[in-house]
Amino acid sequence: MEGEAVSYLTQREAAEVDEILMGPLGFSVDQLMELAGLSVATAIAEVYKSSEYSRVLAICGPGNNGGDGLVAARHLHHFGYEPFVCYPKRTPKTLYNGLVTQLESLSIPFLSVDDLPQDLTDHFDLIVDAMFGFSFHGQPRPPFDFLIQRLSSLSHANHGPKKSPAIISVDIPSGWHVEEGDIAGEGFKPDMLVSLTAPKLCAKKFVGPHHFLGGRFVPPSIINNFKLQLPKYPGTSMCVRIGKPPTVDIASLRENYISPELDENQVLSDPVAQFYKWFDEAVAAGLREPNAMVLSTCGHEGKPSSRVVLLKGVDKEGFVWYTNYESQKGRELSENPHASLLFYWNPLNRQVRVEGIVERVSREESEKYFHSRPRGSQLGAIASKQSTVVVGRHVLHEAYKELEKTYADGKLIPLPEYWGGYRLKPTRFEFWQGQPSRLHDRLQYSLKVVNGNKEWHIERLSP
Repeated sequence: MEGEAVSYLTQREAAEVDEILMGPLGFSVDQLMELAGLSVATAIAEVYKSSEYSRVLAICGPGNNGGDGLVAARHLHHFGYEPFVCYPKRTPKTLYNGLVTQLESLSIPFLSVDDLPQDLTDHFDLIVDAMFGFSFHGQPRPPFDFLIQRLSSLSHANHGPKKSPAIISVDIPSGWHVEEGDIAGEGFKPDMLVSLTAPKLCAKKFVGPHHFLGGRFVPPSIINNFKLQLPKYPGTSMCVRIGKPPTVDIASLRENYISPELDENQVLSDPVAQFYKWFDEAVAAGLREPNAMVLSTCGHEGKPSSRVVLLKGVDKEGFVWYTNYESQKGRELSENPHASLLFYWNPLNRQVRVEGIVERVSREESEKYFHSRPRGSQLGAIASKQSTVVVGRHVLHEAYKELEKTYADGKLIPLPEYWGGYRLKPTRFEFWQGQPSRLHDRLQYSLKVVNGNKEWHIERLSP
């Protein structure tokens, strides 16, 4: 959402919203602080990956905004970052003492203002500004005036080849007027602003590349009472981007992979066993749909096509998936049984390529799998004439509803003649592990005939 499509709160309105949340709506301060800190941490993790921006300095003020920063530091630690906390004016209340204790139990270092390194650029990749929120009035006092000056000089300085730490402000860039922004034009310019509940008026003056909103807890009564227009949160996310993401120079996008080496003497001799090992590690890492694979086929015209399908079985005989035999991939496989699979597990810097010959699985195997699927998926397989032109989504819904009526009594849904499984029998594997400076590890398994027997032969390929 852009511009006026998002509502902005005045300082008075923001205070009223908080009073309602912590009054008739039953929220406690520590609940709101926990949700706010988590929103900040997830917004940071969405833009600044821990593999590249690991060292985080959270500068926390004495109020609720500082508490949000303390909570964010804890979550960032659990997200794989290395946080440091500067908390010069500690609030002597049970809630804040508990937040400090939680951080100390994780061995997160606390730095005094005097302990901060002279050159923040050399020591930190990210700086979280959690000094002052929307309730702050007047001019910042020591040591926060000095800290704001340091951030200001940091955001205005030219560091040459060195990358300046990105500054993330929590709800309000500290030192800004809550409604009018950086009035004197001498404040710092954050790279990211994480507005909480709803953006405050000063957010209209924010010109950085990343503006996020956190505050999924806002109930309909507040949205209606204050006539708020707020974006929808995607999926299970605690934050949502406001406005367009920054324009990116595609040619400049790059990752320097840091991974364990993949050595010929360490991999298993059987490529299927090696695949299982990596697949289990992808599952253990919590990757979403680790069984997603790119299937590439090519018909008699020699035009390749690719799509993502889901692996539904693997053993020494091959890799199995299920689909409509009359789809584009089905037609191409009937013309040319040669195909390839690609698994890409980005967080692990790994990919696996598999090439081989494809054949249909037995009707019995297809029947067994088809009836193991949810009834909705079974009906969907019948309703969709995959890869054919359809005039609108309503046609699919109507066909699906008719099928629901037909099988409303819970009787067995028959397996369509045009639906079933394929098995790719491997003739070649490649295991790829990303490494620094593009010197990636690539180990190829290929079938060789030795003394009349087929054996897997391992070779290293140049990256």
